Amino acid sequence: MNMQRLIGYTLVSATMIVAPLYAQQSALPISWNQTQQSFQVYGNTYYVGTRGLSSVLVTSPKGHILIDGALPESAALIVANIRTLGFRIEDVKLILNTHVHFDHAGGIAELQKLSGAKVAASALSAKVLLSGDVDNADPQFGRLPRIAPVPQVSVFKDGDTLTAGDIAITAHLTPGHTPGGTSWTWKSCVKDACLQVVYADSLNPISATGYQYTDPKRNPNGVTQLEKSFALLGTLPCDILLAPHPELVDLQGKLTKREQGGAQDPFVDAAACRAYVQTSREKLNKRVSDEHAH
Repeated sequence: MNMQRLIGYTLVSATMIVAPLYAQQSALPISWNQTQQSFQVYGNTYYVGTRGLSSVLVTSPKGHILIDGALPESAALIVANIRTLGFRIEDVKLILNTHVHFDHAGGIAELQKLSGAKVAASALSAKVLLSGDVDNADPQFGRLPRIAPVPQVSVFKDGDTLTAGDIAITAHLTPGHTPGGTSWTWKSCVKDACLQVVYADSLNPISATGYQYTDPKRNPNGVTQLEKSFALLGTLPCDILLAPHPELVDLQGKLTKREQGGAQDPFVDAAACRAYVQTSREKLNKRVSDEHAH
């Protein structure tokens, strides 16, 4: 049962994918901090992230929710995008996160400071946000830089529904890419036409060199966690799919199609979550096969 809470708050080797050395700033994709014009996804859901890293704003007259903060240096771009839409960062009452890698949580501390919003996270993600240190159980541990610590973080449980204003957004723990990864669902409406939005966490089996998802000692639940996350996301009501890395859901392609016009909004796709899961499962199967081969 959901607990209702009111919170006024590829180095690519020959065999497997491993994470690039993100600590070297020159290794970052340019798109990760490239300006992206903010836009309305549907109803009260807006894209306010950069071209290569998602940040999602869900609005209400009594306060907004922001999900993900991209890079540390992306905070100013996110704030500018929010203002371009006619909203204020000061009206963000709650900041949430999919996973606590520096490219999605790096800007949260600054965004919290600018907004005064509450920050909430899963228990494992909250530890990282509070300390700034990468979880040593993270598959990419040793390859990721620290993030700026967030002074105070509220912890939610799987299935909890968090609110700000009249927004109700539900947390779904989807670990595997990180230990505390979380996907989010909510309803957005245009008049009486309401759709289910899913902001699905990354499910890619990416790791630092030497890490194995199939290692029974270091990571006995690695494959199982991802498979459970696949099963969950594949069954969620899903009319619109968003993801931390916009290319995972072909965001730019959908924007182009929308600009070209047509009867069907390209962002509305009831099969999108199942396709996302299928692609992620194929990546995991390839990873497991490569690990068994070596």
